[in-house]
Amino acid sequence: EHFHTGQPTQQSAHTAAGSCNPQWRGLHAKPWPCRPRPPSAACTATRSRLLPRPRRSGEPRRCSSSPRPWRCPAPCCTEPSCRMRLRRCRSCGIAGPRGSGARHELRLWSPRPRRTATSTTFPPTICEYLKLEQVLQAASMDNKTIILTTLNAAWSSPGSVIDLFIDSFRHGVRTSSLLKHLVIIAFDRKAYRRCTEIHTYCYALVTGNVDFSQEKRFLTAGYLEMMWKRLDFLRLVLEKGYSFIFSDADIMWFRNPFPYFYPDGDLQVACDHYVGNATDLRNIANGGFNYVKSNNQSIEFYKFWYSSRLRYPGYHDQDVLNFIKHDPYIMDIGLTIKFLSTTYFGGICEPSKDLNEVCTMHANCCIGLQSKLHDLRIIMEDWRDYMSMPPSLKTSGAFSWRVPQNCSLSLLNQ
Repeated sequence: EHFHTGQPTQQSAHTAAGSCNPQWRGLHAKPWPCRPRPPSAACTATRSRLLPRPRRSGEPRRCSSSPRPWRCPAPCCTEPSCRMRLRRCRSCGIAGPRGSGARHELRLWSPRPRRTATSTTFPPTICEYLKLEQVLQAASMDNKTIILTTLNAAWSSPGSVIDLFIDSFRHGVRTSSLLKHLVIIAFDRKAYRRCTEIHTYCYALVTGNVDFSQEKRFLTAGYLEMMWKRLDFLRLVLEKGYSFIFSDADIMWFRNPFPYFYPDGDLQVACDHYVGNATDLRNIANGGFNYVKSNNQSIEFYKFWYSSRLRYPGYHDQDVLNFIKHDPYIMDIGLTIKFLSTTYFGGICEPSKDLNEVCTMHANCCIGLQSKLHDLRIIMEDWRDYMSMPPSLKTSGAFSWRVPQNCSLSLLNQ
């Protein structure tokens, strides 16, 4: 050991020159800064190759360890805010965001927005059309036909309308297989989360700053805006080349409806009141259930239908449909409209009398969620009782619906 005596020893002088080994310093010496030897020329050249190049003038700052951003190939994502970091699916090569658990989850995440209690944008995506195309493709039939319904938080609670809707498919005649072609369009975050818990194909329709989560009373401003938003979305589906059956979630499915559609109808719509002829314009159309083929005529009609809201302010899409069905423009574009008989596609307004032929049962002419739920549960109980009957009693036609109870038929006469 070398003790400090006021003069540095040979070893301590060597340490001060650059070895920086504390064992050569005296026990009572004051610490001096470590001065390592300068690197060699070879080490300097190696380090210069590893350092990132200097940032050019006007170039944005970026972390050298982060991967290069990708751009979404969808036409809706041409803005700089649509840049994202993606990973590619091993099976198909489609790019998706890093950290995403789903195989084809193609959501484009913008810079994280400030979350507020009233925020209704969900999920925080910019590019939604690419994901919509994949959902439609996965759920479509061989002829590019899908089944669509819409959902908001008010109808998504356990035991509420959406559960009854899906349950009717499972208890219907040859309808359970149709669930794999059903896409649920969610209007809000809670509805989307609930949909992913109970169904395979869900799509979050971003609604901006409009809150569609609460129950929308008939003909209120929120109800009208939700109906028109839905109609514009259906036009988009047609433009993508998909035909569809649109069904409100308060319609119970008891039989496969495809055998009851007309082969020559571009737009086939259910009725609140059916006069007995499928082409008679006196039929009162109900926009809650319709079958639409994707072609130039139907696409042009949906554009015309949506734009007609400006001609008839304060009316919802169903009323406007009953107005414009007489318009000469329908004949000009060559659209063929067929009205579906209430014998097969009935509702509380005009119930199907024969349960041996009924396809769907709609809780129309009914205002208020609780009234609707009550009568829908009665409808499902009646159907289960009918299905448990022996064939001889089924064919007798003695069984009938016990509705309406809490719903009102007087709406049709207003």
